[in-house]
Amino acid sequence: MDKNQIIELRIDDMLDDGRAFGRYEGCAVFVSGGAVPGDIVKASVIKAKKSSAEAALKEITEASPDRIPAECPYAGKCGGCAMQELSYDAQKRLKTEQVRAKLKRLGGIDDPEVKEMIGADTLKYYRNKAVFAVGPHGEVGFLKGKSHFVMDIDDCMLQTDAAMVCADALRAFLKSNGVKCISQLTVKTAFGSGEVMAVLESDTKEVPQIEKLVEMMDDAVYSLNDGESETYSLESAAVIHKGKCRIIAGKPTINEEVVTDDGRSLTFEISPQSFYQVNPEQMEKLYDKAAEYADLKGGETVLDLYCGAGTIGLWLLEDLRKKDAGAFDRTRVIGIESVKPAVLDANRNSVINGVINTRYICGKAEEELPGMMGLAKLYKWNEVNERVEREPEIKIEHADVAVLDPPRAGCAEPLLDAVVRAAPDRIVYVSCDPGTLARDIKYLTSNGYEFIECTPVDQFPWTTHIEVVANIQRR
Repeated sequence: MDKNQIIELRIDDMLDDGRAFGRYEGCAVFVSGGAVPGDIVKASVIKAKKSSAEAALKEITEASPDRIPAECPYAGKCGGCAMQELSYDAQKRLKTEQVRAKLKRLGGIDDPEVKEMIGADTLKYYRNKAVFAVGPHGEVGFLKGKSHFVMDIDDCMLQTDAAMVCADALRAFLKSNGVKCISQLTVKTAFGSGEVMAVLESDTKEVPQIEKLVEMMDDAVYSLNDGESETYSLESAAVIHKGKCRIIAGKPTINEEVVTDDGRSLTFEISPQSFYQVNPEQMEKLYDKAAEYADLKGGETVLDLYCGAGTIGLWLLEDLRKKDAGAFDRTRVIGIESVKPAVLDANRNSVINGVINTRYICGKAEEELPGMMGLAKLYKWNEVNERVEREPEIKIEHADVAVLDPPRAGCAEPLLDAVVRAAPDRIVYVSCDPGTLARDIKYLTSNGYEFIECTPVDQFPWTTHIEVVANIQRR
């Protein structure tokens, strides 16, 4: 193939970054511009190598039977919803096959048991967290695909009304007041309580006229209520500067209330810097599957690694308590999380939900767990800024169940090694990246564990992101 050559090919797959994939004369071709699996397209070659090429979509000569009209006016421009023109059933099939392919190719599993993806019932306005970029001229929106250009976005089919009106208020504030220091706005919406939190990232410690901005956001959120009942309320506003968070109005946290169909009730406090699953409806399905794989009977020690605000561990305990209160009392959860505000949230969430058999430790899981098991030394900085050895907050020799919920990069190998040495009978791995999940499963299966099955749960309809929960057991 030559640069600028027009080629015709069938699209077979879609990658994590939204590019389509097909083959032309045996060569792998990555096509940008909005093609979906099943399309037959003409594309212009941008860059050609010996066995692969990059190309840009020029024409769809035969549309895929799974192709649908894009509903969002920003489709193909905003870098968010790469699957806008793919039917939802096709999205689920494609994501399930991508999980299976990565377990084969990267995990070394010949025939992985991948269950059918648990789909979402709600396909719009499902996100409880919106992260808006702020441009140099007061734009508030999302980044254009593969660029740093901020697109002004006045509506998004994934975000809550509360998030969008906060973005509108910020845009109006920036354009009328000339403030240049704000680089990002995060809006968290608690679906159960209607409480809203706005978090600004600033290049300066003080934001000029910040009180006026908070008032504008408060008015905008309040305007969404119908007068008879209060659906939304801005309960918290914060500014983050150089990683340090300061509450500038309202409460330090908002409360999310979760009531399941079978009568379980939990309340979670969410702070500006803590992690909470962005799709609360699908979170229940994800955590129920995690509880099924954990299969707690009572009396176990459960490791909740990368525990965030403690939500998974508390969910497992609440599931057990509903089944057998006595078994619940005999079970303990030990959580490790590196973000201190999240650890504070986890401790408060335990108290709020009447759970006393948890212990949360602040630190990197790959350092704290080996230290707890006596496999490595732990250190701290003393009052004269010297690095000195310290004792672990808790010591363990063995765990019965380990829950891993790492960031996209997956688990560090020292952590996996410590988990193997703790010898839990069951490992429940919750992953937002099937590639790193497969890599870590390969390590575990090389060290005494067996991959049983996994279930994808669609937390992110219309996007290429995939959430998976895996059942791994000790041989």
